[in-house]
This record gives sequence, C-alpha cells and structure tokens, in this order.
Amino acid sequence: MRYNINMFSFIDRTKLVIVLLILILALIPLNQVFGNDFRIAGMGSLFLFASDNGPASDPPALLPTAGASFAWSIIGPLRIELTADVYFTNYEYNPLGYPMACNPENRYSFVIGFITAVQATGAFSVGSDIYFRVFGGPAADFRIVTQAIGLHPTDIAEADRQTALITDYFWGEGRWFSPVAGIGMDFPLNENFLLGFDLRAWFPIYKLWTNDNTPAIDGWRFGAGLRITPRGSSR
Repeated sequence: MRYNINMFSFIDRTKLVIVLLILILALIPLNQVFGNDFRIAGMGSLFLFASDNGPASDPPALLPTAGASFAWSIIGPLRIELTADVYFTNYEYNPLGYPMACNPENRYSFVIGFITAVQATGAFSVGSDIYFRVFGGPAADFRIVTQAIGLHPTDIAEADRQTALITDYFWGEGRWFSPVAGIGMDFPLNENFLLGFDLRAWFPIYKLWTNDNTPAIDGWRFGAGLRITPRGSSR
C-alpha cells in the first residue's frame, strides 16, 4: 500500500515554478551586457501532456513550468532562439507497457524534465511595440527519472523496477525528440518590458519509427504561457 503523501501537488509545483521564474527574470539585464543582437526573456507556462488511457486511468497531466528564452538576431525579423522549460511530475509504468503521468497516490517514479529547443523565430511588427511571432524547430526532453518520494517500504522493489522501465522507455529509440512549433505576440507592458503570450505544440514524431502501442494522442504536448522581455534593445 502506498502512502498518499502529495509532496509534489499542483500547488507545490506551482510554488517551485514561481521561484524558478523569479530567478530567471533576474537574468534579464544580461541583454544589456551582450548588446542589441541578444535578448533574454523569462517564461511561465502550463503544459498539457495529452493522453487517452481509458476512464479508469488518471486524467492528462496539466503542469506548471518555468523557462527562459535566449535569442540572437540574424537578419531582419529572423532570429535563432534557444528555449528551456522545466517541469516536475509523478509517473507509473502502466500495464499496457508504457509510462503514464499519474496522480500522487498512484506514483512509483518522479520525473524532472528539461524541455529544450533550438528554433527559428520570425518577429514581425504589427503596431507600436506590438510584435507577432511564429517559430519552430527541433526540441528534446531531457528527463531525470528517480524513485518517487514517500513510498511505503513494501513498494520500493516495485518502484525500482518501474523506474528502470520508465528510464529505458524515455531514453530509448529517440523518444526524447519532439519538434516544437508555435505562435506568440508581444505587447507593451511598461517603458521597460514587453508582455508576451505564447501557444506551443510538441510533435511526437518518434512514433514514426517506434512500435509503441499507445493511443494516437499520447506523446503530444501543448503549452500556453506568458513571457517577459526587455524593451531596451531593437527588435
């Protein structure tokens, strides 16, 4: 029997994400060091890990994340952008033979994910300090998989087994690779910052070469979030 210790509930994860976001925002003045060709933004999002495992399974995971964007202007509206987002959630290896994000009472493993992307971004002016962005590129989810926290001693052996299976699954056959595409807009927040809104989607193209017996929606991810960008540099 597993203890129902919700040590990483949605609220707890949100608090941790807020702390990370504050730390990221503290880095924003770096754009003044690197000059007008470089800009950094802090991001906070909600990620939906889509799944469809039947009425008896846990609902799809909706996770708060914190992240940052580092962008370099190339020519005109084109820039190269490196993004990174971090999330935390519980997992179990379900009887169908693949990992599934789960509620704390069903957990055996705990996953820390670092979703990184290198994307081409076009930022187009549509008004006074208002910009429309479209972007896309390769992305990877680098996951650290550990045994879940607060398990009953009788569950340790099963947790070890499932953690090994989950690790092998996520790092095997290129399942860490999911290209991303999205759109966003930036609006004036005050004389120093722009407030942005992003919509993103990650595509599980690894399904093209794996033999995963998973629902069609499984592996898709969708994100909606905000970003803060300094206005000090040219766009």
